[in-house]
Order: sequence, then structure tokens, then C-alpha cells
Amino acid sequence: MDITLYGISVWILPLLIAITFHEAAHAFVAYKLGDDTAFQLGRVSFNPIKHIDPFGTLILPGVLLLSHSPFLFGYAKPVPVNFRNLNHPRLDMVWVALAGPAINIVLATVVAFAFHALPLVPPDAAKWTADNLKNAFLINIVLAVFNMMPIPPLDGGRVAVGLLPRVLSYPLSRLEPYGMLILLGLLILLPVVGAQFGLNLDVISSILRTLTGYVISALLFITGNA
Repeated sequence: MDITLYGISVWILPLLIAITFHEAAHAFVAYKLGDDTAFQLGRVSFNPIKHIDPFGTLILPGVLLLSHSPFLFGYAKPVPVNFRNLNHPRLDMVWVALAGPAINIVLATVVAFAFHALPLVPPDAAKWTADNLKNAFLINIVLAVFNMMPIPPLDGGRVAVGLLPRVLSYPLSRLEPYGMLILLGLLILLPVVGAQFGLNLDVISSILRTLTGYVISALLFITGNA
């Protein structure tokens, strides 16, 4: 990432929009399916301030960026959902979890269609607009793919808990309090330790990059940009 005023200007807006829509989608679907916990806290909102976690959204990514970490990682303020209030708790938990990644894919698709309108943008603003669109496309896809990892409290973990048989879903759900530590270990600590022994243990990042590449190619093809 380009750490200049211009670089920040073309990353911060798409990042805030992607995070805000992701979290607002969780809150909105939970509200529609019977739980108004997030609604009462004002989380069904397109106001980014409602969703930003000072450490996870700002400090942690900033530290990783400045330290030239091989993987940029961060998170927003989790949307509180009381699954017992949902109309059909086990199934509705899956829909609430899927809402965030789904809206990111929708946003990425809209952005990809918007590429076709770039010739209409005034020349002075064309590069800035194009860079914002490219970053928005990438950020939304990365956010969707990353969040579908089957580790609670990520959305993919909650989908797995909702769909797996109870004999498997229960032990998986118990990992939720340790989920972020597991992720940091897999994405940052494990590759660093492996490098000390001449081993490439950056397996999770490689899988995520491959999946992200497939989604990028598919959306560019569908929107006529391939």
C-alpha cells in the first residue's frame, strides 16, 4: 500500500464503505429475522463511526502496515446478535453470518460495472476515481473471502456452526473466544516461525490469495471486464 496522502485517499474511502456495509448488513438481517439487539444499539447504520473498532480497524492494520507485515489484518466492531431471539436460531444464524460477505460481493459487482463508466469521468479526476474503484473492488472481495474462513467468530465459522451436525458444531462453536488468536497465529506467527527453519508455512494466506483470484476473475468476466 502507498503510504502517502494520495495513497491514503484512495484506500480509506473504499475500506470504510466495505466495512460499514458489511457490519450494517449483519445488523439489518438480524433485525429482520427477529433480533433487535444491534438495531437498538444503532448498528443498522451507514455511519462508519458506529462500526469502527479503534484497535482492530485503525491501530492493528497501521502497525502491520508500518512494520511491512506480509499480511494486512484488521477487524471492525462485532455486531451483537442474540441468536435466541431469532425466529429460527440455528438456520437464521447462517443467514445473519452470510449477509456481510454477500453485501461485499454485491458491492464488488457494482464497482466492476462502474469501471465501464470511467470514460465519462473528467480527466482531472479519472486516475483518483479509477484507483478508488480498483481498491474498492479488491477490498470487498478480500473481505468476503477472508470472512468465510470456517473459524468462529468469522462469518464462515458461524455458517459452519449453523450447518454442521451438533456433534461437530458444538466443539467448533467453543473456539469462538480464541478465534482471533488462532487467526493471528495462522496468518502471522506461523509463517514467521516457519521462515526461521526455512519452511514456507504461509499456507492459509496462499489459499486465501488463490480463492480471491478466482472470485476476481469470475466477477470481471460476469461484468464484461475480462
